[in-house]
Amino acid sequence: MVKAASELFHKQGVRATSPDEIIEASRTGKGQFYHYFKSKEGIVHAVLESHLEAIKTGSGPIKYEIHSWKDLEKWFRSHVDWQMSFGMTRGCPIGTVANELTEEDELIRQDVSLIIELMKYKLAAFFIREKAKGLLRKDTDEERLADFCIATLQGAMLVGKIRRNKRPVEMAFREAMEHLKYYATTSRQ
Repeated sequence: MVKAASELFHKQGVRATSPDEIIEASRTGKGQFYHYFKSKEGIVHAVLESHLEAIKTGSGPIKYEIHSWKDLEKWFRSHVDWQMSFGMTRGCPIGTVANELTEEDELIRQDVSLIIELMKYKLAAFFIREKAKGLLRKDTDEERLADFCIATLQGAMLVGKIRRNKRPVEMAFREAMEHLKYYATTSRQ
């Protein structure tokens, strides 16, 4: 059910997806759905937990273990490739859920926030290691660079989805890498 719900949420959004559609897509019954999830919010939480776990363990389509500048470039590129696999019709699955949040969705907002914080942590860890090696300027704010990467990613994928074109996404990622390299002190690998 979680996999089916994740696919439907990513494809059409949380609000446009009914529990009945999830039940049909997962080939389960209403009793199972409400036994495990109690509500639609419950399955949204389970989907977001699965995304969090995939980022933690590296089992998702995007790898967050970044140990070099080439890895960082691959991280950006893997988002383009992944978005292209959907014909540029979808954005980030986390961003899709986040874009629908309302004031009443506090628990879901917290789930999304945890995912963003983990992404930020993994990106910042790379910048921290680079700074420790003397490969980033001493005045570099590693968390700010990580936030910049996430904001660039979310915005670029949204524009790519709207335009149904990979070029603005690739351009945004190239510009992001150029901006990030500004903070480097020596040649990178």
